Amino acid sequence: MTSTLTSHAAPVVTDHYVDHTSTIPANYGEPVKLFVRERDGTKNGPRRPVLMLHGRSVPALAGFDLQYNNKKYSWAEELAQAQFDVFVMELQGSGLSTRPTMGDHRNVSPAPSQRALLSPNPNASPYTGPVDYPHQLNHSQSDWDEVGRVVDWIIARTGVSEIDLVGWSAAAQQLGPYTIQNPGKVRSLFLVAPIFPPEGRQSAPGTDFGAPVALPVSTPAGAFGYPMTVGTKNGLDLAWRKDLSCPDQREDGIVDIVWKAMMDADPVGASWGGTTPGSPEGLNRIRNSYWWGWNKTTVKLHNVLGHQVPVCIVYGENDSIVNTVSDLGLLYFSTPELYRGIPGHQKLMFRVSCAGHQIVWEKKAKLLHTMSKQWLKDGKVEGAETGSYDRDEDGALTLLEE
Repeated sequence: MTSTLTSHAAPVVTDHYVDHTSTIPANYGEPVKLFVRERDGTKNGPRRPVLMLHGRSVPALAGFDLQYNNKKYSWAEELAQAQFDVFVMELQGSGLSTRPTMGDHRNVSPAPSQRALLSPNPNASPYTGPVDYPHQLNHSQSDWDEVGRVVDWIIARTGVSEIDLVGWSAAAQQLGPYTIQNPGKVRSLFLVAPIFPPEGRQSAPGTDFGAPVALPVSTPAGAFGYPMTVGTKNGLDLAWRKDLSCPDQREDGIVDIVWKAMMDADPVGASWGGTTPGSPEGLNRIRNSYWWGWNKTTVKLHNVLGHQVPVCIVYGENDSIVNTVSDLGLLYFSTPELYRGIPGHQKLMFRVSCAGHQIVWEKKAKLLHTMSKQWLKDGKVEGAETGSYDRDEDGALTLLEE
């Protein structure tokens, strides 16, 4: 199923729904649809496809194709204008893809703070009953399967043998392991604000990426006994404010624009929340995931990253999400540790001044677009081919100790 928009000045835009057989336990074996937006910027010569993947909580179109203020936040359109064939995908449970179990408000986390957000919209009185589906929703293997399905679909559609992958935040959890398992299909990997837990869950003993437990997971119930949580616009704003330490780091009013785009990608969630009956403010439905296989052990497997597949990493110096304290166990995240863990020398990393985890919507969004275009075209950024750098407000690069 496709729908196409055309413009004399812009690349052709086509929305696809890619058929897939689900490997999520809640709808295992059932036919589902994976939403993919294509911005085909190919003008002459062979097509050069780029696949962009969202993180944990933000729908892909809101993150990569935000149409606002002369479209300066649409990273996908920027790459298409540079003559790439850009595909923006949604995993199950996000955006306009199939969302198993997520249409039922009873499946929201039973935490009182979560359930309180559901009254009076969609239910007039607070729901305090049990979760209808008492398990997590997706997991690492189902995510890798869905990325693989879309990659294969793109390869068949464009006639190429390999594609470039671009991921934001938790997309590193999908794209890193997928690349290690399928190096022949990946030309390069570009990660912005990547989540990397050095002490993350290990795979099953004796396997590279096998599930370490029986699926679905339901214990502990407080963490995995439900398939989704919900987020508010105020929650988005408060989390973002933690990363704001420079004047004019983000544009006035941008939170409203971003939230509208998120609600446009979640029509059901848009009808939930708010304090007035019949006047919802919208809630962002977020799938509850069980992930493994992305850690200091797996990142080195088979010498793929940095050897067979070049990797570029960009993150903001104010990003409070990707770098946490080392005693947090599974919640210890470190972008520098990801860089150091990549075994090959074909790797670049940039720490960008006055930018946070939401860099895709901040003042430095255009810089991010430019850096990605340089990487995809030339395999280097601002003249650098390898190494870890700090980039200050004046654009000066300082080589960081590795």
